[in-house]
Amino acid sequence: MSRRRSSSRSRRRGSTGSEIGHYLLGGFLITLALSLAGGGAYFWATAATPPSLDKATLCPKDGYRSATVILLDASDTLPDVTRRELRTTLLDAAQSVPEYGMLEIRLLNPGVPSGDTVFAKCNPGDGTGVDELTGNPEMRRKRWQESFRKPLESALDGLMNPSASETSPIMSTIQSIAVDRFSGSRAASMPKTLIVASDLIEHGPGYSQYSGKLSFEEFKRSDAYKRVRTDLNGAEVTFLYIQRITKKPINSAEHIKFWVDWVKDGNGGQVVAKKLQGAG
Repeated sequence: MSRRRSSSRSRRRGSTGSEIGHYLLGGFLITLALSLAGGGAYFWATAATPPSLDKATLCPKDGYRSATVILLDASDTLPDVTRRELRTTLLDAAQSVPEYGMLEIRLLNPGVPSGDTVFAKCNPGDGTGVDELTGNPEMRRKRWQESFRKPLESALDGLMNPSASETSPIMSTIQSIAVDRFSGSRAASMPKTLIVASDLIEHGPGYSQYSGKLSFEEFKRSDAYKRVRTDLNGAEVTFLYIQRITKKPINSAEHIKFWVDWVKDGNGGQVVAKKLQGAG
């Protein structure tokens, strides 16, 4: 008799333990579900929201995040190999413009102090790295292709045609670009890049490098220096050097050094110079 009562009590205790285990498991699952739901809500709440963009320029309405300006000097015909290399190099440079950064292309024009602006858009992002849960990478890729890449290629193709001119005011054009894009407190804190595709032969009434005088120290003592002295506000500069065959040969090493010294004197950042293939 006592054995049966003991066995009965044991079964009741076992049943109660099982019920407690089910309750604990259920509570754990509920807590886990709530944690996951809360984590998801936090993820959605804290995911970076893309800025509102201007429809025409694709730039954030509160301002672009960086500035890259390409100045192209097409005052003389380019050899075919130079033209092809230049196009590829400029497309690569455009591809590297940071997301929401401004890309502007200007054509050297002696009649326009700042040059002719032929392209000015921000890189809206091509969808790389965009989460499918919080964004639409395919839509962003399509927008980048149709509204940024294709117009850029079209602009570059149109710029490769020469436009003959009597002067080449490269310095004063860069000076205007610096005032337009690299000056001010906002510009001071953002990445800034200037790319100059040119034979870099400065030529005008007050100063001409066709004379072969390439001493920067001598140039600093001239009135021309005072007129075109430029504050680049830390902008990095790349020279894509187009080689020319002139009546009086120009020493390309001395010529490039002159421009590197001019950039450094003008508060520029890192300077890179690359000779393009071909000569004409």
